[in-house]
Amino acid sequence: MNVQPGDTLSLHFALRVRGGGEIDSSFDDAPISLTLGDGTLIASLEQWLIGLAPGERHVFLLEPAQAFGARDPALVQTLPLSDFSTAPQRDSVIEFSLPNGTTLAGHVMEVANSHARVDFNHLLADLPIEFEVEIVKINCQPEN
Repeated sequence: MNVQPGDTLSLHFALRVRGGGEIDSSFDDAPISLTLGDGTLIASLEQWLIGLAPGERHVFLLEPAQAFGARDPALVQTLPLSDFSTAPQRDSVIEFSLPNGTTLAGHVMEVANSHARVDFNHLLADLPIEFEVEIVKINCQPEN
């Protein structure tokens, strides 16, 4: 049985900037559980799990377009300080609540007297990534 869209999985993973340090990993802990499509992993990483079988361990070397995408200059916004619940600090990451109830993280690049420049690109945009996975268990999506 191989991973299919909609399956619930138990897996170990590690995420690294290629040639750099580890960003996140579950290999030293219990495996994580997720359902493909539930938003736990971004879709561009989920696609690499399709077709894998339990017990398989792979390292995928991903170019930026295959992982978190390219930086978009339009996602750097200048916001009035009144938009912040607390005073923003340069180089901090702040979660913003959107009108639809979701949240969006932004990296504070600069703080001035009346405004802050915030980058809403993913922190790993433009970076080549190593995505290591080991499928522990697959629970298939029930058919309707």
